[in-house]
Amino acid sequence: MKTRKSASKRYKVTGSGKVAYKKMGLRHILTKKSSKRKMHLRHAGILSDVEQKRAKSMLPYAN
Repeated sequence: MKTRKSASKRYKVTGSGKVAYKKMGLRHILTKKSSKRKMHLRHAGILSDVEQKRAKSMLPYAN
């Protein structure tokens, strides 16, 4: 089985089996965004159960 390279670059499977991703919106045009908003964007997001199933099917070697 081949890994979808686009998925492997976007997602990371945590130790407990959840799928983490980097939140969008922290690359440019940061002056108008509040400090609180930028702070929350720094932390990784966790995919929903339905999306986790889809992401894991694209990452066959991630447990």
